[in-house]
Order: sequence, then C-alpha cells, then structure tokens
Amino acid sequence: MTSHARRSSRDGVLDLYPHVGIGRFKAALADLSVGIRLLPLALTLGWLDIKMRYRGSMLGPFWLTISTAVMVAALGVLYAELFNMVIKDYLPFLALSLVLWGYISTLIGESTTVFANESRLIQSARMPFSLFALQAITRNLLVLAHNAVVVIAVFAIFHVVPHHLWTVLPALALWIVDSVAILLCLGLLGARFRDIPPIVMSLLQVFFFVTPIIWRPELVGTLAGWMLINPFYPLLAIVRAPLLGEMPALLIWEAALAHSAVLIVFAMLVFARFRARIAYWV
Repeated sequence: MTSHARRSSRDGVLDLYPHVGIGRFKAALADLSVGIRLLPLALTLGWLDIKMRYRGSMLGPFWLTISTAVMVAALGVLYAELFNMVIKDYLPFLALSLVLWGYISTLIGESTTVFANESRLIQSARMPFSLFALQAITRNLLVLAHNAVVVIAVFAIFHVVPHHLWTVLPALALWIVDSVAILLCLGLLGARFRDIPPIVMSLLQVFFFVTPIIWRPELVGTLAGWMLINPFYPLLAIVRAPLLGEMPALLIWEAALAHSAVLIVFAMLVFARFRARIAYWV
C-alpha cells in the first residue's frame, strides 16, 4: 500500500473494511469530514451537471423557470377560483410552495439513484460517498435558484414583503443537513434494493396532495394539528412562513426539529452500518 493510500485509509476514505461497534461510526464520520473538505469539488461537479444537462439549449435551465411560471399562473387562477381565495394572497403562496416542493421532490427522487448513477466512478476511484451527496445538493440548489426568479417576480407584482428573515437562515441550514441525510440513506437503500426508486416516487405523489402546497393549511380547520405528523409540512412552513411575512409558530419548529432528528439518526445508523458495501451493490 502506498503512502497516499495509507493516509487516505487513516482519513476513512479508503477504509472500507468491515467494522464493528464504534469503528463503523468513526469511518462514516471520516467519510463526511473528507466530503466536506472536498466541497469545492462537489460545487464544481454540481455546476458541470447543470451545464451538461442543458448543453446545446439556448435558455438552459431557464426552461425550468418558464415551465414553473406557466404552472404557477395556470394553477393559481384555477385553484384560487376553486378555493374561493383572493388571487393576490394565494398566488404568492402557491408560487413559493411549488418552488420549494420542486427542490424537495427532485432531491428525494434523485437520492434513490445518487450512488447507482455514479457506479463507474465509485468502482474505479476511492472517493468519499458524501461527495456525491454534496454534488446532488449543489445541482438542486442551482435549479432552485433559477426557479426562485418566479417567486421574486410574483412577490414584486403583488407587493409581498418578507419578514422575520432571521429565521430563514437556520431553516435553510436544517434543510441542507436533512438533504445530506436523505441522500446518504435513500442512496444506500436504492443501491441495495432497486424497488426503492418507484416506491419513493409513488409516495412523493401522495405527499404532494396531503401536504399544504396547492392548498393553504387553514382550510383543514381543526385537523391542522394532525398535519404536524407529515414531515414535509413543518419543514416547508419554517421557510415559507417568514418569506410570506409571517412568523412560524414554535410548535412548527419543534415538529421540524423532531422529524429532522429522527431522519439524521436513522440515516447515520444505516450509512455507518452498510457504507462499506455500497461499492459492491452499485
């Protein structure tokens, strides 16, 4: 073994030998540590993914922006009439909800194949698996930034002024941590069980309709408390509320933190236990 390989093994990148007990968690944490140190590489790879995906297109990823704008306009007029809501109040809510849900659903959908799609690179070069998770997050954040143009335009048209913006930063930080946890967990499960991707996509379709995205949470009345069981609702609310000029309730934050804690613990257990087998499953 070369000196470089020995150093990498001590860092945990090349250390894929079976562990027991605390050794698994040390190797998993080392993988995350090296992945964070390689964040500039992850940012570059995520940017290249966007460039390659829209190579030859005149508008590039702004095609997503256009499709989002058309969807917001069409659904906004239709559902404002169906729900008997004032369009100047409903359209900003719908635009922001659809853009945020677009990030969540796309990230979760891609998470099931984040390792399987990189099988050649995983099998040919020893790299931290967390690097591929950070690459996927970068790619989806860039798409989110393009779609945010729609939200900014709608807010400007209807004179929506965000408030309590100091709560958005910790909310976005929680989103990033949850994104890493989802990618590592579902990426591993998707590499092992190829039935995971269609199951996840089916569940996302269900959650789209049971989560207040195209309808406001006030419409369910006394059942609003039960919506906290839905993990997507509090995570959406802690970002959406301050951007719409509202203050998220403390109970919403508690629910978001509780769901995130369960996700992070479960993801860490799964990643630490089966991390060494990813290269064989893909």
